[in-house]
Amino acid sequence: MDYSPLISGSDIRGVATELGGRQCNLTPQAVYDITAAFVVWYVRKYGRNADEMKVCVGHDSRITGEEISSKVSQALLQSGVTVIDCGLSSTPAMFMTTVDLKVDAAIEITASHHPFDRNGLKFFTPDGGLEHSDICEISVIAGRGEKITGECTGVRIYADYMKIYAARLRRMICRETGKSETEKPLQGFKIAVDAGNGVGGFYAREVLEKLGADITGSRFLEPDGMFPNHIPNPEDKTAMQSICSAVKQSGAHLGIIFDTDVDRAGCVDSSGTEINRNRLIALAAYIAVEGRKNAVIVTDSVTSDGLKEFIEKELGCKHYRYRRGYKNVIDKAVELTESGEDCPLAIETSGHAALKENYFLDDGAYLVTKIVIELAKGTDIDKILSPLKVPAEEKEIRFTIKEQDFRAYGEKVIKELEKYVSSDSRYRVADDNREGIRVSTENGWFLLRLSVHDPVMPMNFESSKEGGIAEDINGIRGFFENMDGLDISALDT
Repeated sequence: MDYSPLISGSDIRGVATELGGRQCNLTPQAVYDITAAFVVWYVRKYGRNADEMKVCVGHDSRITGEEISSKVSQALLQSGVTVIDCGLSSTPAMFMTTVDLKVDAAIEITASHHPFDRNGLKFFTPDGGLEHSDICEISVIAGRGEKITGECTGVRIYADYMKIYAARLRRMICRETGKSETEKPLQGFKIAVDAGNGVGGFYAREVLEKLGADITGSRFLEPDGMFPNHIPNPEDKTAMQSICSAVKQSGAHLGIIFDTDVDRAGCVDSSGTEINRNRLIALAAYIAVEGRKNAVIVTDSVTSDGLKEFIEKELGCKHYRYRRGYKNVIDKAVELTESGEDCPLAIETSGHAALKENYFLDDGAYLVTKIVIELAKGTDIDKILSPLKVPAEEKEIRFTIKEQDFRAYGEKVIKELEKYVSSDSRYRVADDNREGIRVSTENGWFLLRLSVHDPVMPMNFESSKEGGIAEDINGIRGFFENMDGLDISALDT
């Protein structure tokens, strides 16, 4: 059996139900085989017997979560592994079980912000989330049907770890504000949470409300795996409009929005203005560096020129643009830290934010807790963000590659574009970009890159004036019209 189509970066993802009209490929057999293969992989890598292993299992609110959790547990138990069933859980919480409960590994059943019919598996060890190469190896083992059959069936234990995790976040707020839980450090603050019917509703009830915050403006806190109100995704316009509206209607001091499994978050200030993408990165960087100079902030490649100026001029730090993909950004931050750099934050424009102080774990609840602490301390968030220059226009278009060897063709396009712009005085190729090609223009910039897994070339534009993106598109249209292997219809959207 070939399970490689289920590999999505460092996760397993697929269609888990045919209710959406798609053919199911994350079948019960696939879930069983891949979980059993994970045990084989772990035993070989860490030299630990399966019957000595303890693994936590959790799932987000998707309609297939409990069914897949049962199949995951079955594979683990038949391998002799002790299973700690955590039920409804966030992805970051599952990693934290390796810290608080000292388990050998954890598995979260989630497909992040993807539609209701999708689901997947995300694996953790105390070293963090698995790498793409690890998932590929597990896929091969699963395809061969390898498994460990324990002499005795493992034992299943039930635990409500989310209460432990929420208490950890409450302690953070109490410690930083100098008040105990009984003193209600968030008394007098109104904070609205939009969980999008994912897992994030716990944050409103188990963290904010217990510390005295008024959460009456919150929305969609109840888990519902059909996501009837909007996609739980801070990058989705409808989702962001929802939390902006909640803040304005309730008069909240702060709005918070999570994705389905709470590894990403976005915020809204008291005026209803988004603190998302570049604004979120700027605020997170301000908090993470704690006034230190020369710290390195690692981001993905599509961040704005205004953000770079904010990090370097306002904070006196260094901005390290890296490849798209939250795992790429986190791994680079870990690498820089190990080389001796002061690197407190890795963050992607999607909302994945990982702080060094929190195991470089991308945890939306941890990030917003840091922001809530600033709010409780009386920090003027608007004042912090006021120097950040905001572009007049932003746009992303996506070209489909028609050539069979799409990677080779995409790389050719990038090289040819570099030659094209280098011969034109209107353009300057950025010297600090590490993905695709980033070009400064008279209006702003554009970046062309190659998707990691798909025959697609995303192109991002930013302009400091209205109409500037249209001008820049027209300026390079002639180049793309000569690229016969690309579908360039997106230029006219």
